[in-house]
Amino acid sequence: MTDKIQPEFLFFAQHGWSDNGKNIGQLAQTMADKNTLVFAPSLGLLNTYWRIASLVKQVENLALQTMSQYPESQLKIMGHSMGGLIWLEVLQRHPEWWQKVHSLVVIGSPIGGADLARIVDPFNIGIGIARDLAKNRRPIAEKIAQSIPTLSIASDLGNGSDGMVTIEATKFDYAQFVRVQGIPHAQMRRDLSMIPLIQQFWSQPQVNTPPSDLATEVIQYIRNIPGMTDSNYNLLERSQKMFDLPQNISIRTTKNFARLDHVFVMNPEQECLYAGYVGWLHALDLKRALAQLKQKYKI
Repeated sequence: MTDKIQPEFLFFAQHGWSDNGKNIGQLAQTMADKNTLVFAPSLGLLNTYWRIASLVKQVENLALQTMSQYPESQLKIMGHSMGGLIWLEVLQRHPEWWQKVHSLVVIGSPIGGADLARIVDPFNIGIGIARDLAKNRRPIAEKIAQSIPTLSIASDLGNGSDGMVTIEATKFDYAQFVRVQGIPHAQMRRDLSMIPLIQQFWSQPQVNTPPSDLATEVIQYIRNIPGMTDSNYNLLERSQKMFDLPQNISIRTTKNFARLDHVFVMNPEQECLYAGYVGWLHALDLKRALAQLKQKYKI
């Protein structure tokens, strides 16, 4: 009896909400070489509408079974949309796997929480999958990305969103970030333009050092305001400048029924660096936080 041949890589490609493994599996197969085994499980269309916990368990069990068969192989992981969130949850459960992971690629994944899900379930009472998609997993992602080379790909249809997920929600520290233009959310899981981006990343996977400039500091501060949700740029044109910060960074806001709701961080060229909003429950938190920001920088 001959020993089982150990592939160099086990490539797990995971679909997202309201989907199956066909399209992302084909994308993965296109990228795989003869030394790579591809796994693109379909988790059940209806299952993706309920809770993420059962989906995480399915993927975890598949990974455990496969890794036991091929213990010497490294892992490549790719997830589209909720598929990226599922793998964050799996990896959080198994830090002992991290040294075996060559790289993690998330495509259009709402790491900071999906704004559409928060609209569906604004009070986090558990309306279907919305509660799980609305969760902010940025702390989880950043912890993982400090150890596993990670690439986050987002698409912009012109308003800071791919039609489903905002660009802001896909950003997190320690990951390499790539923005593409004009590819709708659902199409990203099968678009061939993903291939050179991912292959280039695979050629030199590395952990990125987060920037430490003023704009990054301000964005982090605003993200931490209670109730803050990453947003698209639809209301940017209606916003008004509230104040300027050092280094020509400016803060713009919009009002809804005389209360602040949207906030934008702009660079010296008046390009939007961050967009977010709060609901009426946290409007005062936003107002107080911006007042404290002005005080901190003596504006």
